[in-house]
Amino acid sequence: MERKGRLMKAIVYTEYGPPEVLHLKEIAKPTPKAGEVLIKIHATTVTIGDTIMRSLRIPGSRWQRFFARLYLGLRRPKRPILGMEVSGELEAVGKDVTRFKPGDPVIASTFDVGFGGYAEYKCMPQDGMLVKKPANISYGAAAALPGGGMTALRCLRKGHIQPGDHVLIYGASGSVGTYAVQLAKHHFGAHVTGVCSATNLDRVRVLGADRVIDYTQEAFPQNDETYDVVFDAVGKLAASQAKKALKKTGVYLNVHKASGNGEKREDLLFLSALIEAGKLSPAIDRCYPLEQIVEAHRYVDKGHKKGNVIITVIPGGETCSRRSEG
Repeated sequence: MERKGRLMKAIVYTEYGPPEVLHLKEIAKPTPKAGEVLIKIHATTVTIGDTIMRSLRIPGSRWQRFFARLYLGLRRPKRPILGMEVSGELEAVGKDVTRFKPGDPVIASTFDVGFGGYAEYKCMPQDGMLVKKPANISYGAAAALPGGGMTALRCLRKGHIQPGDHVLIYGASGSVGTYAVQLAKHHFGAHVTGVCSATNLDRVRVLGADRVIDYTQEAFPQNDETYDVVFDAVGKLAASQAKKALKKTGVYLNVHKASGNGEKREDLLFLSALIEAGKLSPAIDRCYPLEQIVEAHRYVDKGHKKGNVIITVIPGGETCSRRSEG
């Protein structure tokens, strides 16, 4: 059957639960209003945040869970299309748009505009979390930049890292962790120790870690080892254990508590510039087509993803080039 011209494919969910609550549906294609652009989405991602919202398994205190549920929807999702980061090209621009033009390749975070990345099209305000895509990475790699990249940057800045400081990153092979290793080493100039499982040791070394620890084989912390900053990039390290590894003036950072203060467009521009300069590279684990979103969520639910999981909305081409891996 031929599709109607004003419809688009999207992955929606109308109840909370396992990956199977996600299903493919045709819905109305959006039209950009004044000051908005219409993104033809090439790629999006499956993040831990997406799986948390889908399942409603919210970490944190009882009050955090309560307010999160108010935002997401008490009985059913208020925002039926997940997807917090996208890359694509602009199909159209609304009236008064001056920053962009049709055809521009872009990266965007949809966190502040009701999500919506699991679809063929998304409207965004031109002054929102939207920047031009660096030319030296694929659309798939670009889609993975906003969430993990900006989270790692916000957290590490709170550590006031100085060149030569010793920084330990726990969960160094995840989305936030892979960015944190690269930023700590190549931007802040730190001596970096990464903690991950045995299967990811080489990957973390390639990203820039001076030392790697296999947490399944090696006790942490060891002896009198201390660090200027300990960053738990996955929120799974006991605070008491982390603080044992700190110097007297050291800083302990937990991704769940240190990643607040909201997204800033200048941070996304800054990270894009690092990519263009060859100082940062999104790490890609796996790529799935949009139609296999359920399988992608099942994989992320296991809790062992390495870097980022990409969803290709437009198949083929350079959407998920393997050369973009970290």
